[in-house]
Amino acid sequence: MASRTGRLLLSALFFVCWLTVAAPAPAANYIPYTISGKLLFVAGQLPFVGGKVAVAGRLGEDVSLEQGREAARICALNLLAQVRAACGGDLGRLARCLKLGGFVSCIPEFAEHPAVINGASDLMVEAMGEAGQHARFAVGCASLPRNAAVEVEGIFELA
Repeated sequence: MASRTGRLLLSALFFVCWLTVAAPAPAANYIPYTISGKLLFVAGQLPFVGGKVAVAGRLGEDVSLEQGREAARICALNLLAQVRAACGGDLGRLARCLKLGGFVSCIPEFAEHPAVINGASDLMVEAMGEAGQHARFAVGCASLPRNAAVEVEGIFELA
């Protein structure tokens, strides 16, 4: 939600994320984000904690729905860390989350992709309030880099 001055009213969770989660380094030959006009495109984030994939494997096989949701939350925290890096630490540059894209590593029979990616969506709304509401996709795939269970990308609007 925006105040009368157009600044975001953000939760304590957002400030903790903003100040403490380090932006992960790219895992391959790409840059972690690009900016075009007022749009910030953040590359897909894996559930890295301390430089290691925190939740590995496939949903419906060796990863539970709850573990998948937690992986998506971690991906969202890493997205916010990349946003902080892109904004040079200036919270006033962030207007809102526009879209999240979620990839779930799973067996073919697994059909709860949206429930998994809700972990990321819920965190954005918890952290950013109304400004965290976004469009989204959630799809299943056979595998993800580093055997990660989930990957989430994001598009944000800058002020």
